[in-house]
Amino acid sequence: MYQLTFSEQSLSELDKFAKDDQLQLVSRISELSAKAFKNEDSNIPNFCRDGKTYYRLKVDTLRVYVEKINSDTLYCHYVLPQHTLTDFLFRAKFPVSEMQMIEQHSSFWKYLESLKNGTGNH
Repeated sequence: MYQLTFSEQSLSELDKFAKDDQLQLVSRISELSAKAFKNEDSNIPNFCRDGKTYYRLKVDTLRVYVEKINSDTLYCHYVLPQHTLTDFLFRAKFPVSEMQMIEQHSSFWKYLESLKNGTGNH
């Protein structure tokens, strides 16, 4: 069982959930086995960024990005909803603060919708 520590972003996201859902999420992450993080046996996708190895855990409709700090500690960097621009851009190595601004900017979504409808300027 791992001890979990959380970034500001992940704590902020967890605060949006009911207490039971928070406990369930924390439990599912902390109960991962050490074997799950070994490259040869892992079914957990991972990638390196800025000298850190991030593991991308799928928990229900969330994508949780953790870093294994040592043999008993995981650091939860991000909790992101699945299939979002923010999740994609993080995996594509864009800065998170910029991602969040883009995703929340309504004109960006209107522009994407106009492309889908064929009314946008190319």
